[in-house]
Amino acid sequence: MEARKKVLIAEDYEDIRHMTRIMIELIGFDVIEAANGYEAVEQAKRNKPDVVLMDIAMPKLNGITAASMIHQLDGCRDVPIIAITAFGRDYVKEAGAYGFDAVIEKPVDMDELRLAIEEQIGNAPGSTASH
Repeated sequence: MEARKKVLIAEDYEDIRHMTRIMIELIGFDVIEAANGYEAVEQAKRNKPDVVLMDIAMPKLNGITAASMIHQLDGCRDVPIIAITAFGRDYVKEAGAYGFDAVIEKPVDMDELRLAIEEQIGNAPGSTASH
């Protein structure tokens, strides 16, 4: 049996992190959580996620710096990182320059989230989601 893929959610607001966790688990992935950029780097180092959902504006260490640090970790160099931001469409155009593989605007739509993850790492095991 194939192991479930792991998604690291890096988000400082607990309520948003909780709602995102519910969406990710409903899609069929396991979830790892981080409340700031430093925790995200540590969780990535420890758990080697298949994809990272990274809030941009976080305390202690912002998402751009955390994403860069994650890509420098052994075993995480090729991990796709999806920015989740309220900064708007202008930021979306610049995301690639900051090292993000995709960008989702807040508030997060479950279908958009599922599609973004599937584009990066494929379907969830046992997923009945249609394309």
